[in-house]
Amino acid sequence: MASLLDPLLLARVQFAFTVSFHFIFPSFSIGLASFLMVLEGLWLKTGKSIYLDLFRFWLKIFAVAFAMGVVSGIVMSYQFGTNWAVFSDKAGPVIGPLMAYEVLTAFFLEAGFLGVMLFGMNKVGKGLHFAATCMVALGTFISAFWILSVNSWMQTPTGYEIAANGQFLPGPSWWAIVFNSSFPYRLIHTVLAAYLTTAFAVGGAGAWHLLKDPANAHARKMFSMAMWMAALVTPMQILAGDQHGLNTLEHQPAKVMAMEGHFQSHPDGAPLVLFGIPDSEAQTMHYSVEIPKASSLILKHDLDAPLAGLDSVAPEDRPPVGPVFWAFRLMVGIGTAMLGVGLWSLVARWRGKLYDWRLLHRAALLMSPAGFVAVIAGWVTTEVGRQPWTIYGLLRTADSASPLGAPAVGASLLAFVVVYFAVFGIGVWYLLRLMAHTPHSGETGVAGQETGPVRTSGIVPGTAPRLEREP
Repeated sequence: MASLLDPLLLARVQFAFTVSFHFIFPSFSIGLASFLMVLEGLWLKTGKSIYLDLFRFWLKIFAVAFAMGVVSGIVMSYQFGTNWAVFSDKAGPVIGPLMAYEVLTAFFLEAGFLGVMLFGMNKVGKGLHFAATCMVALGTFISAFWILSVNSWMQTPTGYEIAANGQFLPGPSWWAIVFNSSFPYRLIHTVLAAYLTTAFAVGGAGAWHLLKDPANAHARKMFSMAMWMAALVTPMQILAGDQHGLNTLEHQPAKVMAMEGHFQSHPDGAPLVLFGIPDSEAQTMHYSVEIPKASSLILKHDLDAPLAGLDSVAPEDRPPVGPVFWAFRLMVGIGTAMLGVGLWSLVARWRGKLYDWRLLHRAALLMSPAGFVAVIAGWVTTEVGRQPWTIYGLLRTADSASPLGAPAVGASLLAFVVVYFAVFGIGVWYLLRLMAHTPHSGETGVAGQETGPVRTSGIVPGTAPRLEREP
């Protein structure tokens, strides 16, 4: 019970809770913004109204998801000052400018063109509206660029100097900070994850409508496009994940040891632990199901390559194995299932049965939330595997927290839980309701019935109704 009242643990739980809620919305909106850009581009190129209908159908969903992502993200920045003031003080000279760049380049770009994208279809030219859509999509990518640069620097810090007061200061080159050792791998892996998350969400919606009406042309089109993305991008993501894992082995070996469940070192080739029950206290894996030497083959491309275990790491520097071990397997398992659905769709497409195989549609519907689960599992693997460090190898999490008491942190955590489940629960319900709406010809998008300028006071000059004179 005493450990549950630890202010450090409560602060970590609070940040984990808010990040988990936030992460699902950008992982959806990044891919959905690009999907909208493709739909509008295809409409302009082909003139087919089905692409415009789908653009307007998903535009409403994007607007809600984007808004919830912005609101949930703002809260996290306040926690840097309330719960993690020591970290903010020490790392602020490095991460502060990077996060400011995200606001100045990405958020301003999105905010500047979002209104045109949402409400300007009938008010500006087609080319200008498409440019606005492209800018919003670009803004989501730039936002991911800067946020992942910050996170990657915390994972693999480079290009810094430590001042006499213990602060991390930027070195002579900002490029060494921005493009740190793990950043390119993390950026590619995360952006591809966002595209797959969107693909399976779109595919699940298309499958839902195909199960109700196999002849619905709009459902067919969105399902076909989503399955192309699943079939093509999933193998790319598996390759990117493999390269990211090799980079992690180089710079954060303890994290990989926890992911693999290697408590002991293996000088003559390490097994691939498929399943088991990690026991961090006893430093062993119970009921382990293994493939001999397969881990050495994957990580070192040599069956007999030695791999160090957690017994080579000081006890105070070891990450918690259980959450990392299982989150990694959940992420890999979902990725394997995604690959299976993508290949299944290729077989169905080749046999001309893409819109007829009901079992495939049910599988796609079942997989529709899989991307969201996978990105959260990947986040847990990355962040819990970094422990006990906030800045890997340099600043411990225990030394990063604000000097707050457990009641203060616990009260704010309880407030977050209540508000988040109420507000974002309603938001997710509304998103699902929008997706359940059957796509059809003549979709109206997010525009209301107002055809002129927004009336903020009285009526617009020149539009007042004429009064008939009395005889």
